[in-house]
Amino acid sequence: MKIEQLEKLIKIFDQSTLLELKYKEGDVDVYFSRKGEASVATPVAVPTAAVAINKVSAVEADDTESYITSPIVSTFYPAPSPTSKPFVSVGDKVKIGQVVCILEAMKIMTEIKCDFECEIEAVLVSNGQKVEYGQPLFRVKRS
Repeated sequence: MKIEQLEKLIKIFDQSTLLELKYKEGDVDVYFSRKGEASVATPVAVPTAAVAINKVSAVEADDTESYITSPIVSTFYPAPSPTSKPFVSVGDKVKIGQVVCILEAMKIMTEIKCDFECEIEAVLVSNGQKVEYGQPLFRVKRS
């Protein structure tokens, strides 16, 4: 199963009112549930997804202004815990490899790291907000 297929399944489930979703393709079984923890019957599917979503993409607006966008459909968290300070705030200078937020998909928490130097101009989503694939999370000015 390719990451794009898994992302589509996550998006479908996230936007629906379904309590459970089962999908089978070949020897891969995927199960989503709002009743408890999500599980994947074939362990190979989860590591593939976890590795693929660590990349941060940027959509160019002009020479210096960019956006850090969500690589997956997920839930946005600006800090490591509800009582912690956010990873980044407006005005912060971000270095390559610095964590900017956490995205949660299927009970998997993934730290999102920036792959370029920049300054945070605006945080475009709020704590706990559902985000779509490609949705801008931060407006940044590249260094």
